[in-house]
Amino acid sequence: MIYPWHQNQWQQIAAHRQNLPNAWLFTGKENTGKTAFARYTAQALLCEQPDANGNPCGTCPSCHLFEQNSHPDFYELTPEIPEGEAVGRKLLQIKIDAVRDVVDNIHLTSVRGGRRIVLIHPAESMNLQAANGILKALEEPPENVIFLLVTHARDKLLPTIKSRCRQMVLPPPSYQQALEYLEQHQIENARPLLAFHGGAPLFEPEPDLDALREKLLDLLATPRLLAMLDYAAEFDKYKQPLAVFLDWIHKWLLDVGLAQQQLPPLYYPEHAAALMQTGAKTTPASLFTLTGRLNRLSPYGYHTLSVKMQLEALLTEYLQFWQNK
Repeated sequence: MIYPWHQNQWQQIAAHRQNLPNAWLFTGKENTGKTAFARYTAQALLCEQPDANGNPCGTCPSCHLFEQNSHPDFYELTPEIPEGEAVGRKLLQIKIDAVRDVVDNIHLTSVRGGRRIVLIHPAESMNLQAANGILKALEEPPENVIFLLVTHARDKLLPTIKSRCRQMVLPPPSYQQALEYLEQHQIENARPLLAFHGGAPLFEPEPDLDALREKLLDLLATPRLLAMLDYAAEFDKYKQPLAVFLDWIHKWLLDVGLAQQQLPPLYYPEHAAALMQTGAKTTPASLFTLTGRLNRLSPYGYHTLSVKMQLEALLTEYLQFWQNK
């Protein structure tokens, strides 16, 4: 499916469907429908009886196979979770073996005699070897093969991959569109969750983590050392990577910075009063120092280091920041 806020972009592709590049790169914010857009594009390109506007018919053999996830000329590369294993704190990647399998197959004859489509999402999850493997295929693409790459973080891709793709920005929905979508799907606490996710409405509901995050926000508003140490131990039990905690506290500190400038919060509007109080008693210089500490830790968000120990250290530093020490 294509979400309403991407209809204009689909019309651009449909209008040039007879003269398409061999590779598209769809970029934009996470959880706004880019992968759904790419899958719809793939189905349309494989469809045997598209309508006058290029939309897939939904009834031909190719559409039926596609909807059953069994089309022989559609290849999808995405990080795989090993069977029987939890994601936990692992950084999932697309690896070279999966890329080699796809590249070998697209050099063979098309099973249904038409196009072959390779969808890669998120493209930034390819490790260096996998990215170089795809790059070789993009440099010398087999006939009648189209690559569709989806990325949430365009700057993490190799420049040589970006240069070999026609790029299209898929914009996020307006605030009203996103809120209406959540309300139509009866998502509880739609407004605060939409703010936390930066206006991206297609997030997976995680009530346990939402409750854990609310505990953190209450603690950041009135920090106490023993409560912080207890929280570090509680967070550790959820087996979440450090990257999750860094995201939560990063957004809090950004809102504190806005409060210091007498501006409304972006991510935690329900905590506006606490943010204003924190902003009033702290200084931009100390905020800058603490934010820098988080930035230096960000590359280790999925490292095997002790998450509990890192949280204890960070929360203690936050307490010192909050106490102006």
